[in-house]
Amino acid sequence: MFQFINQQTDLEHVLNLMQHTSTYGLDTEFIKVDTLWPKLGVFQINVNGQVFLLDGTTLNLDRFWFQLFQAQQNIFHACGEDIDLIYHYADQKNLKNVFDTQVGLSFLGHGLQVSYQNALKLVLEIDIDKDQTRSDWLARPLTDEQMNYAANDVLYIMRLAEKVKAELVEKSLYSHVLEDCQNLTFEIASETPKEKLYGDIGNYRHSRKQLMQLQQLSVWREEMVKALNQPRSFILKNATMIDLVEVNPKNNFQLSSVKGIRPNIVREHGKTILDLLKFLPETDEWPLRIARPIKHSSQGITLEVDELISQVSFEMQVPKEVLMRKKWLNALYHHVVFHGNEQDLPGYLLGWRYELLTQPLIYLLQEDIKFLSMQMKVNE
Repeated sequence: MFQFINQQTDLEHVLNLMQHTSTYGLDTEFIKVDTLWPKLGVFQINVNGQVFLLDGTTLNLDRFWFQLFQAQQNIFHACGEDIDLIYHYADQKNLKNVFDTQVGLSFLGHGLQVSYQNALKLVLEIDIDKDQTRSDWLARPLTDEQMNYAANDVLYIMRLAEKVKAELVEKSLYSHVLEDCQNLTFEIASETPKEKLYGDIGNYRHSRKQLMQLQQLSVWREEMVKALNQPRSFILKNATMIDLVEVNPKNNFQLSSVKGIRPNIVREHGKTILDLLKFLPETDEWPLRIARPIKHSSQGITLEVDELISQVSFEMQVPKEVLMRKKWLNALYHHVVFHGNEQDLPGYLLGWRYELLTQPLIYLLQEDIKFLSMQMKVNE
């Protein structure tokens, strides 16, 4: 049913098979508890119906990563964490040749996050066990239960993909799904520049000074977590950073009373944190205030927006939540109010959605620019 590969010489056989097959079914098992980056335990691959479990703790997988980027198609279910792991280990980004069966099933009306277990039941009427999810995948030897669980994750994925693809092709949706998968893998590869990370933490209530403090703290934290390979929350949680700029402690005693800050962080980095809060650049270098979030367009325009999305949903037979996510609509609000460049919009809005939805929605929202702008105003 499967072969566990932990010797480099045995990996050669797998790599040879991969060179003669252009489509792979893939999954990963890893641990990411006390680190920023995942630690690979097992990489599962289905090559032409043969299942291999590659030992992530012993093998040099450089040529394997290279092969994935050369493939005609890599098939996953819920690929987000798998792609993130591949990008880290391969030290290469933008895996463009991905088909995610979860994305495919969302177009067919099965929800945005149908699990692999439910997908197999739904499409192939196959029941699999999912009780090893929280296993220690770095422990050796792996148990029979762990290996069977890992193998099951790719054993049926090719059959699942074939069925989902066939239905998508029949509905003329397959190319749209592939494009969305490409946007997803691009999104995973995208990193916010260090100096802009504060924008994900601060909000419209914060003053320019507080945003400057958040910017300095977030740059320092990012450098720390990458140097130490620790989760961001191990250094400072986002909520703690907000408390820091709102309390603005002046000494270690005040610092240690800030909610959620770890005693070891105060001990080891207290002076640094206090300095980052105290010593700021000239005021003209401080970030601008963050605009208030737009909750909705005016009543009449909201109705027209909903009608447009519903109409496209009906014509394409694609669920509304697949066509337009809330965060994409928010991006359109900002684009209209700030007269942005269309190329800065999320990639999802620039491909097959552009003429169907993006362009008509921009025209609609431009009629509502006064109402949208009023919601975003902040006091200086």
